[in-house]
Amino acid sequence: MLRWILGGREAQSSVEKSPVLCIGEEQPKNCFTELQVLKGHFDIVRFLVQIDDFRFASAGDDGLVLVWNIETGERLQELRGHSQQITAITTFTCSNGFTSLITASSDRSLSLWDPDTGNRVQTISDLQSSVKCLLVLERLSVWVSGGEELCVWDKDFQLLCHRQKYSDTGITALIELPENLIAAAVDKEIVIYKLVVSPDSSVSVTDVRHCSEHHDQIRALININDGIFASGSHAGELILWDSTNFQNLAYEHILWEESHPSSQTETRLAAPKPSEMSIQHLTTNGRLILAAVGSGLYVYDVVTKAVVAYRKAAHDSDVLHIMLMSDNELMSCSEDGSVRMWEIQDLPLAAEPASAGFFGMLTFGRSSKQSGPQSKKVLEIPNLRTLELTGDLIGHSGAVQMFLSFKEKGLVTCSTDHLLILWKDGERQSRLRSQLLFQKLEENGRL
Repeated sequence: MLRWILGGREAQSSVEKSPVLCIGEEQPKNCFTELQVLKGHFDIVRFLVQIDDFRFASAGDDGLVLVWNIETGERLQELRGHSQQITAITTFTCSNGFTSLITASSDRSLSLWDPDTGNRVQTISDLQSSVKCLLVLERLSVWVSGGEELCVWDKDFQLLCHRQKYSDTGITALIELPENLIAAAVDKEIVIYKLVVSPDSSVSVTDVRHCSEHHDQIRALININDGIFASGSHAGELILWDSTNFQNLAYEHILWEESHPSSQTETRLAAPKPSEMSIQHLTTNGRLILAAVGSGLYVYDVVTKAVVAYRKAAHDSDVLHIMLMSDNELMSCSEDGSVRMWEIQDLPLAAEPASAGFFGMLTFGRSSKQSGPQSKKVLEIPNLRTLELTGDLIGHSGAVQMFLSFKEKGLVTCSTDHLLILWKDGERQSRLRSQLLFQKLEENGRL
């Protein structure tokens, strides 16, 4: 595949890469051979959110929200109103099927937008603090904002109830649980809140449980299914929780370590840097959990509670966003400016020695918070598979913050370089252009 380089990106030549991470120009499993650059932002673009099958919105540090068409790359709307960076964005679909956008900003305001017209429908200014995360509870027709306090709002932007902060860090992530429950990440704790809807339709919120199993700040919080949710911390801890009784179902301590053999002394393990341990992002397909751990990737099976595959050095810098495309395929993007495609494959036969550069050493702790994690060599983990690089999308000149997949319609990425890039399936685009050409010829009577 042709390696596209925009904005004078030199990371591929100036940074020495591990041999196991290099991939040639020929990438037969990478369909993204065409790209389209979208301009409109003038600062870091941090967020992408899908509106429907054909539209998405982008937002970032310039305070702008832009609405785009995924197929044509056309900018459909420009939503202006915030004076500072966007800190959170989400969609809100009403009972009539109409989809709105909700945005939060560092200017301490919340806004409701009509993506069809670009108009700001509602706004709330002069909040006590800025909002860090948003959660829509469509079944109850309410939405929740988290920051230094937890606030519950109705569809008309009326405040229904709120709870004061528990930490200076504030609420950094929110997910919905069954039985009108909400899990909130507050520093090292997960606080479980319950929404109580009275007969007069008034809503109140109470905290039910504080889960304090993590040793460091919680960086990621996701739902696995109706019965399980997961959290990941800055210290590399991955914990699975029961969604009904909030018990710790599994505890894994993901810790990258390098061995330094010496003929004079016994092998010692070097302490990893904090960035190498931190879980920046979690995603799941209901069975597998994919974790971005430092510059590496880690795949965990929820059912067997076992490691499926991992790659310590998936990128040159921290991985910021990940996605499971299927049980065997995944994607990741990083501060190094690349977007990479991976495939989970079987390891070589036991008779074939694995490359020392490929495997590091990993410790997995299944013990409780009080006991330390047990160390295992990776090759001793049964049924372990490998992550093989199948595609490398090079186009951004800055850190890629996240990406959004529209399946066969393409992939969109956003970056610190102020750009968005649409990545398209070259063969599909060629077929569409041919069909359009023949259609026009037929309309003109030339066929």
